[in-house]
This record gives sequence, structure tokens and C-alpha cells, in this order.
Amino acid sequence: MRAEVDAQAAVSWYFKASNDSEISYLYIYENRVGEIKDPRFYDRVLWRGSNKTNDLQDGSIYILNVTYEDMGTYHCIFERTLIYTNYEYQINITKIINLNVVPRFTRGMASILSEVMMYVSIIGLQFWLVVEMIYCYRKISAAGEEALRESAAEYLAIASESKDNCAGEPVAE
Repeated sequence: MRAEVDAQAAVSWYFKASNDSEISYLYIYENRVGEIKDPRFYDRVLWRGSNKTNDLQDGSIYILNVTYEDMGTYHCIFERTLIYTNYEYQINITKIINLNVVPRFTRGMASILSEVMMYVSIIGLQFWLVVEMIYCYRKISAAGEEALRESAAEYLAIASESKDNCAGEPVAE
């Protein structure tokens, strides 16, 4: 989209069901207005493309409540006209989308295995963290006891020195 070049675009969607032989007109969006053409899609198709502009950049639609009858081939025809001062240049692009509907969402074996491995990793890391915390607590506790013994011995040494320097006066303990 370039502001210095005026443009207009329209999007047309067509649908051919897997059991049909003809293509039906599904949806059109032109001049900022969208219209559902196929009665099978009334109240189930939503425009999700560009809004509030005549120069469309996105021509997406959403189909709600997909059923087996929606299985088939969808054709999107994007028609864009660039308007210059002396001429118009038209571009047409067609995209074909094949939709296959499955009974329900299925998870692959890789997805299940990766989820199990994630939980195993989390449990393993938590166990390792508990072991590490116990090890650190014991080390800190042992160092604390050693420091307590050293400070008690130091205190007794200072007390006995001060006792010796009292000029013969007995000190009550």
C-alpha cells in the first residue's frame, strides 16, 4: 500500500464442495461492503481482511462452526487496480485453498511424548533442587557450628587473659 498511488481492490471468494461439480459464489468484498452470496454460509462467514479502506491488503474470511459440508476447494480472487494520472493498472491474483475436515483434533505421538518429557524434566529438576538445598544447608550448618566453636574458644582465651592480668585479684565466674 503506497499513499502516493491511489488504488481500489475487491475480493471474491468461491467454493466448490468435494461432492459438487460446480463452483458457487461464496462471498464478495468491494467498496468497503461485504456480502455473503452462498446461503450455506449465512451467519457463519466473517470478514477478517482490511477495513476502512478501498485499497485492500488482506482479503481473509473466517468460517465459523465448520462442518463436513464445508470440505472442498475455496478460490480467492483478489482484484486490485492502481490508479495513476494517465492510466490504470490492474492486478488479479488467485489463491486456491483445499479444506479437509477431520472428525476431531488429534494429537501426534511427538506432541504427547514431548509433554511427558517436559513433566519428567520438571520433576527431575525439582528433585535436584531439593538435594542441592539439603547439601547447602548441611554445609552452612557445619560451618556455623565450627564458627561457634571458634568464637567460644576465642572468648574463653580472652577471658583467661583478662583473668591473668587482674593483679592477683580473683574473678568470680
